[in-house]
Amino acid sequence: MADVVEPEGRKIIVAVDDGEESTYALQWCLRNIVSSSETSSGARDTLVLVYARPTPPLFSAMDGTGVLFSEEITASLDKYSRDLADSVMEKAQNICKNHSNVKVEVKVTIGDARDVICTTVDRIKADILVMGSHGYGFIKRFTFIYCINPNETSLYQQSCTDKWSSQAYR
Repeated sequence: MADVVEPEGRKIIVAVDDGEESTYALQWCLRNIVSSSETSSGARDTLVLVYARPTPPLFSAMDGTGVLFSEEITASLDKYSRDLADSVMEKAQNICKNHSNVKVEVKVTIGDARDVICTTVDRIKADILVMGSHGYGFIKRFTFIYCINPNETSLYQQSCTDKWSSQAYR
């Protein structure tokens, strides 16, 4: 008997963090992109929630003032970062739970947010990228992502710019 292949919908990335701008962007995406995507083909969109955990700080055994850092302090900082990521993702998933027409995936990665977002867009070949504004104007938002690395701007243009659908504006 032949396997039934479910038609594939769009891949939508939403960059989330602990700010209200990303919450608004997620709600905007669900309201304006996902809700309007009900198609007769039965294809379900995939919503990928991306959170970039900051790179753990590197401490020497002794800081500039002569204070010795213990493993408990660095473990505590790492635990806080993990707890924050879990909290952000739980909040984002709770926002998505009333939308049964979309498949939700979660990706938490350690690194610079710009690198994480563009790498994820490239890796999963996303159709749409949605992110909050953090109160920045269009040019500053575009410049922050565009200037990941001057040597990789062509990669960015292929990966992000062509697939950039909308920004959530307040």
